[in-house]
Amino acid sequence: MTANVAEEKTPAVPVWNDRAVSVSERVDALVGAMTLREKIAQLYGVWVGASDEGGDVAPHQHAMEEAVDLDVLLPAGLGQLTRPFGTAPVDPALGALSLMRSQARIAAENRFGIPALAHEECLAGFAAWGATAYPVPLSWGATFDPHLVRRMAAAIGHDMRAVGVHQGLAPVLDVVRDARWGRVEETIGEDPYLVATIGTAYVQGLESTGIVATLKHFVGYSASRAGRNLAPSSVGPRERADVLLPPFEMAVREGGARSVMHAYTDLDGIPAAADEDLLTGLLRDTWGFDGTVVADYFGIAFLTTLHAIAGDWADAAGAALRAGVDVELPTVKTFGTPLEEAVTDGRVPETLIDRALRRVLTQKTALGLLDADWTPLPPALTGADLDTPDTLRGSIDLDSPANRALARTLAEEAVVLLSNDGILPLTAPRRIALLGPNADEPTAVLGCYSFPQHIGVHHPHSPLGIELPTLRDTLTAEFPDARFTTAPGTGIDDGDTSGIPEAVRAARDADIAVVVLGDRAGLFGRGTSGEGCDAESLALPGAQQQLLDALLDTGTPLVTVLLAGRPYALGRAADESAAIVQAFFPGEEGTHAIAGILSGRLNPSGRLPVSVPRTPGAQPTTYLGPRLAHVNNVSSIDPTPAFPFGHGLTYTTFHWTDLAVDHHEAPTDGAFTLALTIRNTGRRPGTETVQLYLHDPVASVVQPVQRLIGYTRLTLDPGQAQRLHVTVPADLASFTGRDGQRITEPGTLELRLASSSTQPHLTARVTLTGPQRHVDHTRHLHAEFVVGQEPVARA
Repeated sequence: MTANVAEEKTPAVPVWNDRAVSVSERVDALVGAMTLREKIAQLYGVWVGASDEGGDVAPHQHAMEEAVDLDVLLPAGLGQLTRPFGTAPVDPALGALSLMRSQARIAAENRFGIPALAHEECLAGFAAWGATAYPVPLSWGATFDPHLVRRMAAAIGHDMRAVGVHQGLAPVLDVVRDARWGRVEETIGEDPYLVATIGTAYVQGLESTGIVATLKHFVGYSASRAGRNLAPSSVGPRERADVLLPPFEMAVREGGARSVMHAYTDLDGIPAAADEDLLTGLLRDTWGFDGTVVADYFGIAFLTTLHAIAGDWADAAGAALRAGVDVELPTVKTFGTPLEEAVTDGRVPETLIDRALRRVLTQKTALGLLDADWTPLPPALTGADLDTPDTLRGSIDLDSPANRALARTLAEEAVVLLSNDGILPLTAPRRIALLGPNADEPTAVLGCYSFPQHIGVHHPHSPLGIELPTLRDTLTAEFPDARFTTAPGTGIDDGDTSGIPEAVRAARDADIAVVVLGDRAGLFGRGTSGEGCDAESLALPGAQQQLLDALLDTGTPLVTVLLAGRPYALGRAADESAAIVQAFFPGEEGTHAIAGILSGRLNPSGRLPVSVPRTPGAQPTTYLGPRLAHVNNVSSIDPTPAFPFGHGLTYTTFHWTDLAVDHHEAPTDGAFTLALTIRNTGRRPGTETVQLYLHDPVASVVQPVQRLIGYTRLTLDPGQAQRLHVTVPADLASFTGRDGQRITEPGTLELRLASSSTQPHLTARVTLTGPQRHVDHTRHLHAEFVVGQEPVARA
C-alpha cells in the first residue's frame, strides 16, 4: 500500500524531458502537444540586455523594431534570447545571474518548461564587456595557422558557455571580392581555401566547447557591386560554386557547424532568405546539413522593405520558411502575429512551422535544454552566493592571463612585414619620432565587432573593461633608452593637415620615424572600416597619405605601420618607406606584437590574406583571377598589387631545393606525391609558410591563373633543413564545368610551391590521365603535408 501511494505521488516524466527516449521521439511528442502559438514562439528571438544588478533581462529597443512585452510573450514560450551580454556594459557575473534568473522565468511561464537558447556575437572574441578582444578574422587569415585559431575559438567558447550562452554568431566565411567593402576586416581573406581551412578550424574550436557555431553569411554578401554594404551581387553560378561556397561546404562537412545564417544579399534577383534551392536544396539535401538556419538580423523583414518580393510581413515569413529559414532574429516581427494569422487563414501551411520547429527543438534537446534535470545555473556561478548580487561583481574573469597569452600569440603570428630595406629590426635607436593618428590610440587595435567599438562607444562613461596598451606604451617599454617625440599629424579621416608640419619637424629631429596609420573601426559610418563603412577607393582615409608623403620627404628613415581593417594603397611609400608593417586590427595584445617585431624580439611570420593594391582605384581585384583580370595590353588599368596574396618577409632566409615527383602522371581519381627540402640559411630561427598553388594551363572553362590548394607553416632553426612530402589528390584540380557539375578533367597541370602567389620556388609539371570525372561534396579537400613521417599542420 505504501509503495502504491509512493508511485502515485511520483509524477511521470514527460516524454520530451526523458533522456532515455530517442531525440526524434521526444521532439515529435512535444510538437504534437503544442498549440500553433506555442510552436511559433520557439521560432523567434527577443533582443534583450542583461541587468547590471542581476535582475531579469530587459527588452532592447531598436529603431528597426517595435516594443516587446515579455509578460505577453512568455506564456507561449520563447525560442531565443538575443545578445544579453552584448547589448550594454554589464559585469559578467551579474550578467550571468541576470540571464540565469530570466531563463528560470522563461521556463516557468510556458507549459513545457522550455528555456530560451541564448546567442551572442563572437567574431573576434566573446562580444561582452570585459572579455578578451582577439585579433579580427583577417588577422586569423594572416597567421595561416588553423591549429592556433582552433585554440582561440575553444577559449572563446569556454567563456561563453561558462556564463550561460549557447550559440555564437561566427565565423564569417565570406570570401573578399572587393576590398572596398566595409566588412573586409570580418573576413579571413580573398582565397576560398584559406577562408575554408581557417574558418573550419574556428568552427571546430567553438563546437568543441558545446557552443553552436553559426556560419555567415550564406552566401554572396561579400561580392556586392562596388563594395557597398547590402548592394546587389553580380555573381555567376561558377563564381558562386568555386569561390563563395567552398568555405561553407568545408565548415559543414568537417567543422560540424550546427547553424547557418542567411546573407542579406540577393543573387540574380533571389534574396538568400527566400532561396529554397540554396537553403534547402544545396545546404540540406546535398550537403546533409541538419542544424538550424537563422535569419541575419531583420533579414526576413527586408524581404518586404528592401527586396520587395513580399507584400507584407506574413508573406515575408512564409517565403523565408519555405526557403528553409527556421528562426527569426534578432526579435519577433514577421514570425509573430503575422505568421500566426497567415497559418490560420491558409496562406502558410502549418507543416512549414512544424519542420522548422523540429529543427529548433532537436537543437535544444542536444543542448540539454529539454532534460528533466535542466538547470539555469551556469557553470561560472556554481557555488556562488546568488542572494547577494553585489558580492558577485568582479568574480568572473573573461580576460584571463591565459586568454591574453593566446591573443598575444595570435597577434605575433598575424603581423606581416611587407617590406624592409634592412632597417628592421631596430638596433638601439636613440631618438624615435612616433607619429600618426594611431600611434597613441588605445582602440586602434580593435575591430568593429569588439565590444568597445560595437557597444562601448554608446556608453562613453563606462570603462573599456580590458587593458589596451597603445603602440606608444609598448614601444617605450621595448626601447627604454630611446627618447620619443610624438605627434599625430592628422586624424584618421578628418582631413586636417594643420598638424603635419609638427610631425615633419619631429621626424627631421629623429634618428628613426615610425608613422602609425590606418583605420578606426565602427558601424554604419562611425568608422572607416566595419559594417556599413565602405570605401570609395583604397586610398588611405582622410589626409593620411599627405602626412605619409611629407614624412618621406624629410629623408629620415621611415617605418610605416598600418593598424587597419582592409589593405590600402600607400602611394610612393610602397617603394620609399624603409620598412612597412601591416597589422589587421590585431586585438588587445597587438601593440606588444608590433613592438616585438620592430625590436627583433620576434621574427615576423605573418602572410597577407589579401593583396595590398598598388593604386587606390584598380578595384575590384584579387589575385584569384583569370588572365584577363591581370595586367595586359588591352586595358590601361594595371591591377598588379604592390604586395601580393601570401606575401610576408622574415628576418631570416630560406632555400628551397631538391624537388622530386614520384610520378608525373596520375589518373583523374588518383594523386601526385611531391617532396622538397627547405633550409633556414639565415642566422635566426624562423617560420616559412609553404604555399601550394595550382595552375591549369588549358581548361574547358576559364580558370584563375592560379589558386591556393594547400599550405603549411614550417619552423626551422638556423642551418636546419627539413624534407617536406606533399600528397596532392587529383580532386583538388576540380572545378565547375559547363554543365554546372564539378569535374576533374585530364590534362597538364603545374603545381607551384611558393612563398607567395607571385614567388614560386619550385614547380612540378604533372598530367592527369583518363576520362573526365564528376566529383561532389564528398571529394578530397586537402593536400597532405608531412615532415619525415610526422604530419605537420595540414591545411
